[in-house]
Amino acid sequence: MNKVIKSVSILALLLTSQLILAQFGSQKKGDYFFNQFAYSKAIVEYEKMLEGNYKEDYAHQRLAECYLLIRNFKKALPHFEAIMYSPTIPPDFYFKYGMALYSTGDSKGAEKWLKKYRKYNKKDSRVKKFLKNGSLASVVFNSRERYEVEPVSFNSPESDFGVFARGEHLYFASSRRDQAQGEDYGWNDEPWLDLYVITKDNTKGIPSKLPGDVNSKFHESSLVFSTDYKNDTIIYFTRNNYYKKKTTVGLELELNLKIFSAIQRDGEWTVNRNLRINSDYYSTGHPYVTKDRTRLYFTSDRPGGYGGTDIYYADIHARGGVGKPVNAGPEVNTEGNEMFPFINNEGQLIFSSDGHVGFGQLDIFSTVINEEGEIIDVINLGNPINSSADDFAYFQHEHGGSGYISSNREGGKGSDDIYEFKFTPSLSVEGTVTDAINMQPLDSVQISLYDQKTNTKVAELWTDKNGFYKTFVNRNTNYMIEAVRKTHPHKSVFFNTNTTPRTTKLIRQNILLEPVLDLKVLADLNKIYFDFNKSNIRPDAALELNKVIKVMTSKYPEMVIRLEAHTDPVGSHNYNDGLSQRRAKSTYEYLIANGIAENRILSYKGFGKRKTINGCTGKSDCTNEELELNRRTEFPIVQIKGSLNDINSSITKNKK
Repeated sequence: MNKVIKSVSILALLLTSQLILAQFGSQKKGDYFFNQFAYSKAIVEYEKMLEGNYKEDYAHQRLAECYLLIRNFKKALPHFEAIMYSPTIPPDFYFKYGMALYSTGDSKGAEKWLKKYRKYNKKDSRVKKFLKNGSLASVVFNSRERYEVEPVSFNSPESDFGVFARGEHLYFASSRRDQAQGEDYGWNDEPWLDLYVITKDNTKGIPSKLPGDVNSKFHESSLVFSTDYKNDTIIYFTRNNYYKKKTTVGLELELNLKIFSAIQRDGEWTVNRNLRINSDYYSTGHPYVTKDRTRLYFTSDRPGGYGGTDIYYADIHARGGVGKPVNAGPEVNTEGNEMFPFINNEGQLIFSSDGHVGFGQLDIFSTVINEEGEIIDVINLGNPINSSADDFAYFQHEHGGSGYISSNREGGKGSDDIYEFKFTPSLSVEGTVTDAINMQPLDSVQISLYDQKTNTKVAELWTDKNGFYKTFVNRNTNYMIEAVRKTHPHKSVFFNTNTTPRTTKLIRQNILLEPVLDLKVLADLNKIYFDFNKSNIRPDAALELNKVIKVMTSKYPEMVIRLEAHTDPVGSHNYNDGLSQRRAKSTYEYLIANGIAENRILSYKGFGKRKTINGCTGKSDCTNEELELNRRTEFPIVQIKGSLNDINSSITKNKK
């Protein structure tokens, strides 16, 4: 029978372990999809966490954000409501919850939470921006910087842009003068653009031109790798052409873009197709192909669009032909210019635009897709991906942690430069606040987070029933945590994020608090009353003494105390001494009868009126309230941790 029980226990343990691993996997997948802007896919994984009762607060937080971003406000609200009164909720969620309420018509509720948010973020202008234009996704996303951006070493003094990474190589367009041939392009007095390649691990080397006939006397740029119907590797790229346009003064040359494809033969690239979607009368360029080679995205100013240049897509047929162009729609395209489409590993469209609200000229945006796969909004990827200048040609590695952009921002080497970005996940500090004596977690500890440089409070929260707290922090910052609880003197803990690795998402900062040596505070005691001229334990006094018993048995089982009873100064010493002694004894006997060992109460004694606490001498100089303050029972703590032998040895030593 014991073997059967043991086998069942082991099986249960294995099943529990597998379930925990599965839930951890759901969190990992959910976070990956969330950071890829694939919110509908992330929802599925976070729902699994709730089903398995795994990190429920975290799952609710993420689900609330996901539903808010895909504009399903009604589904967002229950997840917000599940966490909004949690002591560990980040203050950002006050703002997000306010927006969700506002979007469902609850203006009064929205105002309440936005005001609460503003207490912690007085300088945050997003509240005004949101109420002004209601751009939900752009306001929600990027509440803290998520990227580090640095220029690559192979930029030239001329124009470099549009990286595509494949294997160990980086491909890009450049008008670098040191390898140019022919005349300069008159528009910017730089050489014509060609396609170049450099080894990823040798970025300080010299790039070389793409071999073959891809590069011509005109511009080439925006290369993307794909395959044809025979699974041979091909590339699509942009090349310009001249169109002779009739005007009132004669023929005029107009520069337009076209997309070409090339195939590799004997180590060189040979142009083999001018795509049918091209035209002499308008531009078609900046190609990008989905990973499964079923769709080609591109930029065009063809008639029928929404603005200057729009994002289009066309299906790629099984035999390699390209179908009819379809405009990506008004959620993407504006009266301005949209260009340089990129499709990440989860199918999200990322592009550049000067028509959506941004930081300057061209900014980089990502689409937001709802549960039906429809594009419903766009997200500005924020600073430092975007700047006040042109930011474009986004490329992201498959793992999503790094990639490249191009920009003509200040501080660059050439007219356009390539920058490498590395995704920086949000950073949190979390920990458990524990009693330093019994190592039990402490709930309701007030955690205040201060920026040491500015000496300002940046977050305030409370530990939950498990003593747990968690809040967002910034990188490269010195912090002080102040932990305060009535039963424990406040403690300051210092840490910094100056050397925290970029990939780190979480800092662990546990806190130990020493309890106060005051049993009345530890037990949250109210006044213990006795009937006039009596010493029996009343029911209301028993409730208070039960608190003492609980502290001494469940919280501090090694605690040793003395017991003292005091009276007011009315009456003689003999009367008050006797009364207080009887009350001390009855209190002592109650504690012993209810589980406290005799040797844990070293003594019980009545002090009568000999130790008043406010100088009262009688009714003539004291109010009733002042007299009552002196009628008290006290429990001085002799020891809170340690063996009773230590106490006995100390007493013996003192007697000698």
